[in-house]
Amino acid sequence: MPRLIPRLASRHAGQRRIRIWSAVASLATALAMAGLASAPASAADVNNVKNPGFESGLSNWTCSAGSGTTVSSPVHSGAAALKATPAGQDYAQCSQTVAVKANSTYTLSAWVQGSYTYLGVTGTGTTDVSTWTPNTSWTQLSTTFTTGASTTSVTVWTHGWYGQAAYYADDVSVYGPDGGGGSDPAPTVPATPTGLAVSGTTSSSASLSWSAVSGATGYNVYQNGTKVSAVTGASATVTGLAASTSYSFQVTATNSAGESAKSSAVTATTAASGGSGGGSLPKHAVTGYWQNFNNGATVQKISDVPSSYDIIAVAFADATSTPGAVSFTLDSSGLGGYTVDQFKADIKAKQAAGKKVIISIGGQNGTISVSDSASATNFANSVYSLMQTYGFDGVDIDLENGINATYMSQALRSLSSKAGSSLIITMAPQTIDMQSTSNGYFQTALNIKDILTVVNMQYYNSGSMLGCDGKVYSQGSVDFLTALACIQLQGGLAPSQVGLGLPASTSAAGSGYVSPTVVNNALDCLTKLTNCGSFKPSTAYPDLRGAMTWSTNWDAAAGNAWSSSVGAHVHALP
Repeated sequence: MPRLIPRLASRHAGQRRIRIWSAVASLATALAMAGLASAPASAADVNNVKNPGFESGLSNWTCSAGSGTTVSSPVHSGAAALKATPAGQDYAQCSQTVAVKANSTYTLSAWVQGSYTYLGVTGTGTTDVSTWTPNTSWTQLSTTFTTGASTTSVTVWTHGWYGQAAYYADDVSVYGPDGGGGSDPAPTVPATPTGLAVSGTTSSSASLSWSAVSGATGYNVYQNGTKVSAVTGASATVTGLAASTSYSFQVTATNSAGESAKSSAVTATTAASGGSGGGSLPKHAVTGYWQNFNNGATVQKISDVPSSYDIIAVAFADATSTPGAVSFTLDSSGLGGYTVDQFKADIKAKQAAGKKVIISIGGQNGTISVSDSASATNFANSVYSLMQTYGFDGVDIDLENGINATYMSQALRSLSSKAGSSLIITMAPQTIDMQSTSNGYFQTALNIKDILTVVNMQYYNSGSMLGCDGKVYSQGSVDFLTALACIQLQGGLAPSQVGLGLPASTSAAGSGYVSPTVVNNALDCLTKLTNCGSFKPSTAYPDLRGAMTWSTNWDAAAGNAWSSSVGAHVHALP
């Protein structure tokens, strides 16, 4: 979500990679699927990669154009991981020459996260292999290769992609016969997890956390003795539970050597009634972002926002020095002397009129990171504190620097357990974030589906994208809105959890503005199968939630033309 319009051009320029998505999607998917099967290592095998977990910095690794560094967070295991940042025409390749034996089979794997992260190996006489993922949470890439008759070394590499954010890699391995430079023995079965605890419950879910186990690459969660989930981090949320019911949970740690014994059991009792994703909202709702800054749009008080807006998202909360925590400071001087007391009173007045006012986290400049249990707790506690201080009804997730699905889900469930069933949770992902259910944003939405209010995807500053029919659609058309909304509807979100996010005017975004008529036609197409373009959904979704705009301020600068037209149309939907 933009703060300052002049900065939008640079972000829009970064879409070159996204525009070629359709050209690589089929091939990349095939590569990823082909790379999933990996042969188990024998007892004599070793990891031939040196400094595989980047515990010794970039020792033994070379990164193009100085793109690589090591960081202490996020990490998959140990104390460090690789962070490499693409820039210009460099896609941040980091590589290592690894000694191997000829005529031998090896398993190549690494734990990675990032918008686009690639792993591969090349070598003389060796069939080059690679795999990739668009996942923004820790994901293990794995494939196998066989060396040639005279091969004594191969080059292992990982890289991101042009115009994309930094990626992370950890625990790189080339398991197989010792080529003479092997450093790490094959893993042993990890220890049994300790510290298992219930971190939160709703009427249909239980959130668990435990202490990380050294050498573990994953964890299995058992419910009443039956495995119900497999995760990579030291936390999980089990959904689909019955209200007012007690459940017993245990966890085990896993790696390529096997699975540990089960942990001690804990009991979680679900609530009598849980969140329904938004309290007393109308069936069809309009969301508008209210700017807590002056960037040339009309300066407003909350009381100035038209009644056609059902949800008002205050943009934005600010990051603090505490990981995951946020704060909010009203820009009184920039808003013409708007006082905190007036702000709070205006929020109460909107709520008395049946509206919801929430705090938005992120935006174009937002850098909040929720990447572990501690930061998830900090996020939930700080957002709940803001709700108590200002009277906010909930939170909007508008993080454009990626989401860790595991820990953001944990944070939002923790917030839900504090705030109760009236909590509003909205999300505003970019189009690329909702192309696949494997993406961190989409995963988060599905993880919290029972407490999620609405996902208002941003159909702007995007470039071309794939629709649910596999065809490429350009922004600025009815088809772009309907065919991309279809992905969310077919991917598991309820129609009441899907909204269309559009700019209020040409000044509000770098690209993607469409007239209110186009928005209304798309709403008709999705809810009634009328006024469609060339794409027509296979079924109507009369419960579609509605629409969102950036921003109420830009709408006001254009005479409230967007909310007057789209607002009336949304509220008249069946």
